[in-house]
Amino acid sequence: MTFTRLKTLSLLVCALLALSFPGHVSGAGNNNNKKGSQPVAPPEPEAVIEEVNAKQLEKLLADKDYVAVFWYARSCVTCDKVLAELEKIDDDTDSFGVDFVKINDKRLAKQYGIKNFPALTYFREKEPIIYDGDLMDEEGVLDFLTSLEAMDLPDRIEEVNAKILQKIIEDTDFVAVLFYDKDQKKSQKILAELENIDDECDQNDIAFVKIDDDKEAKEWGIDEIPSIVLFERGIPHIYEGDLMKEDELLGWLVHQKRYSEIPEVTDEMKDKLVENTEHLAVIFYDKDDKQDMRILNELENIDDELEKEGIVIVRIDNAAEAKEYGLDHLPALIYFENKIPALYEGDLMNEDEVLEWLLVQKKTANIEEVTDEILVTLINEHEYVVVFFTGACEPGETCEHTLNALESIDDELDEAGIIFVTTEVTGIAKKYNVKTYPRLVLFRNRDPLHFTGDLDDEDEVLAWITDDETLEIPGKIEEVNVKMLDKILAENDHVVVFFYAEGDKKAQKILNELENIDDECEEKDIDFVKTSDDDIDKEYDLPGLPALAFYRHKFRTIYTGDLMKEEEILEWVIDLHESTADVIESVDRKTLQVLINDVEHLAVFFYDDECESCSDILEELENIDDDTDKHGIQFVKSTDVKLAHEIGIFAFPALVYYETGVPIMYDGNLKNENRVLQWLVNQKNDECFYVGLGHDGHSASAATISCPTITNHSNAVQPNWRSQRKFLR
Repeated sequence: MTFTRLKTLSLLVCALLALSFPGHVSGAGNNNNKKGSQPVAPPEPEAVIEEVNAKQLEKLLADKDYVAVFWYARSCVTCDKVLAELEKIDDDTDSFGVDFVKINDKRLAKQYGIKNFPALTYFREKEPIIYDGDLMDEEGVLDFLTSLEAMDLPDRIEEVNAKILQKIIEDTDFVAVLFYDKDQKKSQKILAELENIDDECDQNDIAFVKIDDDKEAKEWGIDEIPSIVLFERGIPHIYEGDLMKEDELLGWLVHQKRYSEIPEVTDEMKDKLVENTEHLAVIFYDKDDKQDMRILNELENIDDELEKEGIVIVRIDNAAEAKEYGLDHLPALIYFENKIPALYEGDLMNEDEVLEWLLVQKKTANIEEVTDEILVTLINEHEYVVVFFTGACEPGETCEHTLNALESIDDELDEAGIIFVTTEVTGIAKKYNVKTYPRLVLFRNRDPLHFTGDLDDEDEVLAWITDDETLEIPGKIEEVNVKMLDKILAENDHVVVFFYAEGDKKAQKILNELENIDDECEEKDIDFVKTSDDDIDKEYDLPGLPALAFYRHKFRTIYTGDLMKEEEILEWVIDLHESTADVIESVDRKTLQVLINDVEHLAVFFYDDECESCSDILEELENIDDDTDKHGIQFVKSTDVKLAHEIGIFAFPALVYYETGVPIMYDGNLKNENRVLQWLVNQKNDECFYVGLGHDGHSASAATISCPTITNHSNAVQPNWRSQRKFLR
């Protein structure tokens, strides 16, 4: 008891001393408080699962459709560990419309059949189901809470929100969706009828859900409520029959599942498909034109072959939408690959020719033929677009030979995130001062630059397009896509990246300020780019948007100061650029995965923010960072707990050595940096081979390696079975 009091008193005194001398206290692992470094922003509040009592839970179940309840007990160590994992998905469950709470009430738990702790119960419209999976696997728990199986209630069409609907469409082969209004009498009547076929749909492996969300309905182009849409592997089919006749609807659903037909879509559906489908063919037609319908019937014959090849084909009867693509004559076919359109100019009545053209588009690198309208859209929406203006170009002419030669560099440009298209139309060419044909023009963030070299030398063309001086726009921070950014980070030593969301007014104000320091960065040979690709924050493991990061040899430092103060940012950038990297570099998840794949000898120190000893150990290990560099071992640190868990690390800190991507865990004293260094050098110099594979190529539970030695009798190499070390699973 006396010891406990003394310990508590000591902690209190230490805390008061720390508060009394703030200027002499630094954060863990941050011993280099250099001039120009920005003030550390206060940490954002962590997601916390809300505590409730029995009455609060009862009210919550009465008010909410989907509630996840974590049951725990006092003095339960496992409960605390599980809760720490589940806290990580609290924000995600919120976004899916699932309320997540925790409760410590053994009496109430017993009423729901819970005897052991911790436990998780999922209430769907007050109906409970107990989760029997691994509670330490938070991603598995999230998948369960947002799955159709967990929401399934007998004889009822499940209610979903927009985010859950999107997940169900992505995860389920066949799902029928009723877009309705729960306050509308017509919707209520139809829903009552459709409940009668819910079980039959289940028997035919067709999921059935309902959603009351006007905004979501409009996003799919559904103007009439109620409506039914069947999603077949993400492809929408609109039901145009009488919703009060549930048997006819059931017959239609089963027919659509069994027999392949080209689905009719709205323009909004088409836009969604273009956005999310890698290979998409769209037929623009007029359903009142007999010739169009004949062509459509012919193309139905190749639907199955296209499905086998992973090409989605849909049809749309919308003249206004066709005009947006410059289609004056219908029917017409446009193929989209990763959102880039290509116009078919052959005979649509010849389905074999259409099939062959589509397969060629998918399997080979082609410079897409586009209309003026499509070209304008590409230039406005994409950072880098190369256009080969051919003018009127007949088969066998020089322009065709040049175009064929340029096809050979299309793949390289695609890998660099640069779009390459061609057009014969001269209307838009004049706008960009194209007077002679053929002519090659590069649009950099809508700014045109003409190629003046030899068009018949495709290597010269490729070198010019991908040259940094060509891609750079003087006085502007270049907008790049993910592919281009990856290339820039791989090829340049020092890069500043501004990550932001398109349309964010605050980000635009920040950009206006940052433009003022672009030239200064260029003088220091520091590349400055910006990117606003969808989900860029997830792709680069960012805490939020907008964000500014400095990369030195792929290693990232995030700026935590005021993004509106460009002079302070410039000072911070130059300070990082000129300083010597004498610390173990911190890496994000994306960079770490790249290093594991690309670096032959890599040491990773895994730690987390709750580890009290980590900062002291890290300080010791900093002393050997230069030595590991001399031995050709790259040393980094990471707080990526998820990646650590994936390779079997659950206690921190931990040191893992990767040799050509294979992880080996250090099990010695991490505070003895000399011993750590010797171990790392030994791992690198140890000429051993992996013998721990099972019959199917997966590692055994105690995987080992064998180290060859030279025998005394000959130069033959013999295995030394005694020299073994454990690999992580």
